[in-house]
Amino acid sequence: MKILIAYYSRTGTTKKIAESLAEKLGADVEEIKDTVNRNGIKGYLLSGRDAMKKNLTKLEASKFSPKEYDLVIIGTPIWSWNLSVPIRTYLTDNNDQFSKVAFFCTMGGSGDEKAFAEMAEITNQKPLATLGLKTREVVKDNFLEKLEEFVEKLNS
Repeated sequence: MKILIAYYSRTGTTKKIAESLAEKLGADVEEIKDTVNRNGIKGYLLSGRDAMKKNLTKLEASKFSPKEYDLVIIGTPIWSWNLSVPIRTYLTDNNDQFSKVAFFCTMGGSGDEKAFAEMAEITNQKPLATLGLKTREVVKDNFLEKLEEFVEKLNS
């Protein structure tokens, strides 16, 4: 099975999970890049506001086409209990290109179920598996068991 992991990461937390998954699955990795500067406190506030408003953004061109993969695993941080703007845009731009999908997210507290429901709605697909991780789990490397369970679901 040919797998693509497409993710956005503002702080590196979601990137850490994407890279761990890619290593376990032998997948290609696409870092979604926003043209908007979301660094620092100003970027944090802008990101939260944009996520609550369900705004879209302009992304840099992708290296990989999702339609060339059997499975696309999409990763996002949760911003203000919402799907991140770059991933909302990526899904919207490619919503007819996915064969099968799975979703993961990183978050400070909650918002994963809402984000997964929106991701499924935008892609018009039920994900093969979902994985929600707290930032503190990722920072302290306490996510490996949950990651293994996610991979097992994908392989079954």
